[in-house]
Amino acid sequence: MTADTKPFDQQGDTPDTVRVANAMEGFLSEFGPRAASYMNACVRCGLCAEACHFHLATGAAKYTPIHKIKPFEAAYNQMQGPFSWIKRAVGIAPTVSIEDLQDWEELIFDSCTLCGRCTLACPMGIDIAELVKEARHGMYRAGLLPDRLAQIVGHARTNHSPFGTPEDFVKALRAIETEFAITLPLDKPKADLLLTLAPGDLEEHRNSVVGLARILDSLNIDWTLSSLAFEATNFGYLSGDTELQGSLTCRLIDKAREIGATTILLPECGHAWGALRWEAARWYGTPINDIRILHTLELLAERIQTGDIRLHPVGESATFHDPCQQVRRGGLGWAPRVILDALGMELRELENTQETSFCCGGGGGVLANTRAAPLRAQAFDIKRKEVEATGATHFVTSCGQCRLQFDRSRQATNWDKEVESLLELVAANLRID
Repeated sequence: MTADTKPFDQQGDTPDTVRVANAMEGFLSEFGPRAASYMNACVRCGLCAEACHFHLATGAAKYTPIHKIKPFEAAYNQMQGPFSWIKRAVGIAPTVSIEDLQDWEELIFDSCTLCGRCTLACPMGIDIAELVKEARHGMYRAGLLPDRLAQIVGHARTNHSPFGTPEDFVKALRAIETEFAITLPLDKPKADLLLTLAPGDLEEHRNSVVGLARILDSLNIDWTLSSLAFEATNFGYLSGDTELQGSLTCRLIDKAREIGATTILLPECGHAWGALRWEAARWYGTPINDIRILHTLELLAERIQTGDIRLHPVGESATFHDPCQQVRRGGLGWAPRVILDALGMELRELENTQETSFCCGGGGGVLANTRAAPLRAQAFDIKRKEVEATGATHFVTSCGQCRLQFDRSRQATNWDKEVESLLELVAANLRID
């Protein structure tokens, strides 16, 4: 961030011309060879529209994925596209106004979860989800974020985490220990594994914290939580605040190295895992080879395959929602099926499953966006119909954000189907001889 570019919460009375210039500077920083090839590859076939849950749920043309990168594309054509310097010289280069950016803010923050289903459908291989994420960097610089998302990012910057300060975290852990009669190791100077959590784990999914602790203890793993590096969810990644994204990422890596941990375990949160697993090297300039970034889903499946985790059979039927960041963009479609099989559950697949699964509708920061609630509810209807069609007894997923989205949506629609945590199912049926 340059000296004259202020964070969104310090924009104040910044003139619109300066805000547009800040956005363009943010866009310019993303215009490498990959983005350029994407910008020039689109053949306007429309296949991405049929992949997007928001477009399918509403029928609105503005929710076509490729439409969401229009100002980003205009900025590219103005500043770096073919013959852009000639177009600027003769005054025919595309322009981007503050009104364009304000209209666009609703599209890329409300109606894109960065799920990547459109990327999968694109015959030209354009990673539209990645372009939207990169475009958010410019929007952040222009001070254009949904109000509640902006508040959460502000908390993450000033309070250490959206959940709160390190003191708030310790208080929450002590409350969990008292409620569940369990000991949670905290701030050990040396440990093999650093466990991280998401705000939802500490507020609404406390059974997940307890389940993780019991599973790690059953495996005789030397682990700890850290009051100075506990936040898994990276709202810098979600909001476009690259400075915050880097600091949150480095905090976890640095703490793991400080205590000699060889593994950082991420909770049931897809974007938390993706931001750390795939982008940590960006902030260090070299691959992170001394620490394994591990999702809870991977740990459970791997230890079931080695026989270290054995489970009491649940029986009954289940259907599974594949979280986008874990499965479509992370390649972990095999893992939940290993776990469900070990639980003795009859898996009834959804109509669209694994890499083609529809997003829950709340990822990519959309769940943190109050304004997007009606749109999230419409997208949820696609998943609800698929789940009902299976007739399965259990509806299971492995992402805390997906659970929160489904919980909010089923309350709003009076749907009686509870979504269950795969981690909590494992913890509840753990065989300890």
